Amino acid sequence: MRQLPGVLVVEDEPAIAELIAVNLRHNGFRPTWAMDGASAQRELDAVLPDVILLDWMLPGESGLSLAKRWRADARTKAVPIIMLTARGDETDRVAGLDAGADDYIVKPFSTKELLARVRAVLRRRAPEQAGGVVKVGALSLDSSTYRVSYNEQLLKLGPTEFKLLHYLMQNAERVHSRSRLLDKVWGDHVFIEERTVDVHVKRLREALGVNAGAMIETVRGAGYRLTAHTAQPVPSAVVIPAPAVVIPDSIRDPVPRQPWIADRSPQ
Repeated sequence: MRQLPGVLVVEDEPAIAELIAVNLRHNGFRPTWAMDGASAQRELDAVLPDVILLDWMLPGESGLSLAKRWRADARTKAVPIIMLTARGDETDRVAGLDAGADDYIVKPFSTKELLARVRAVLRRRAPEQAGGVVKVGALSLDSSTYRVSYNEQLLKLGPTEFKLLHYLMQNAERVHSRSRLLDKVWGDHVFIEERTVDVHVKRLREALGVNAGAMIETVRGAGYRLTAHTAQPVPSAVVIPAPAVVIPDSIRDPVPRQPWIADRSPQ
């Protein structure tokens, strides 16, 4: 029998948590409820869910702090996190994504949208078996083992960054607009701001490191491109000193003034 995807709902309002849990259960998910950070951590220690729905405003430790802590933990690093919050400003969205959230839903939200976003992050988490190994320069991605390496050194990427890199590597040397990346990586049915792409590209570059990260180029006014032809540093010009010129004493000495020149001065 197929195991239902597990969803950890971290929400301190029982009415909202119950509404989310009922809809998840009726749509083929296995929800678990935690009302604060401490109980959520106990659930994570017992068994890892397939996705976490995390409220920002929680008693005690905030959802933002929990997201940062779980992203820093090797055991929970790859679990997708969807942030639930009433804070809808752009700065709050960016803060949530920078903290490690894979998606961001502003309250109030429709249950249809919530379910669509949960399914979307689960699709992004699943390795793409048919892709095999993709190589661009010294960068290699194996979708069957979920491994990325640069110059034979393994790199650690989150699920969204892995999917984003996979798409860029499969379509290397092409410029991709933010809207196209949203459609191909997040799905055309998911309503996310284009700024989300910038945040995840920034996180992807940081995960790849200086050399591999430089392979992802920003094309002003167009989007992003992954290339194996990174810009090489321009060598500094070599300045060759001019040879010293020796002036003979006969030339260096002033020419004696002729008397006839002085005699022609006006009287």
